[in-house]
Amino acid sequence: MLVEEVMTKNVVKIDCNKSVIDACNEYSKHKVGSLVVMEKDIIVGIVTERDMIEKVIANKKDPSKTKIKEIMTPNIKTIHALAPLEKASKIMREGHIKKLPVILNNEIVGIITETDLSQTIEAFSEAVDELTRFYADSRENVERMMDKWGDILVSLRNYKQLTESKELEAIEEDQISA
Repeated sequence: MLVEEVMTKNVVKIDCNKSVIDACNEYSKHKVGSLVVMEKDIIVGIVTERDMIEKVIANKKDPSKTKIKEIMTPNIKTIHALAPLEKASKIMREGHIKKLPVILNNEIVGIITETDLSQTIEAFSEAVDELTRFYADSRENVERMMDKWGDILVSLRNYKQLTESKELEAIEEDQISA
């Protein structure tokens, strides 16, 4: 499965020079947990609700004067939209990342989150259950067929061996008499 099949496509971006208040308004408007921070058309970071709590509210900074670039996480990792989901999971696990922007043709096209991955695990689990049931049903059907047809198949194989053996004897007799 590819990242593009699982990612959230509606990515909310914010300019790095906007204030924390502006970010709060975007959170409220779009109901998201993170904003991708841009400087012109370049991704320069990500800002989360946690960043605002820990870096602004807890430090008693003025959210109307504090710029996003002061509190964002810079130098973020990204992943290509056509990368396998396992690669995204590995990057997120190893980097302790909860939200990973998705890139295609040098543009941000989505974001993959822990929630997206957990929903995918549920779908994989259902698929594995279905395959397991199919295998069990197939195995039972083969066993029933073997019970029903097994003796006939063995008899046919023995008959074939017997006929082949008689044909060989006939060929050998022809060669001896010639």
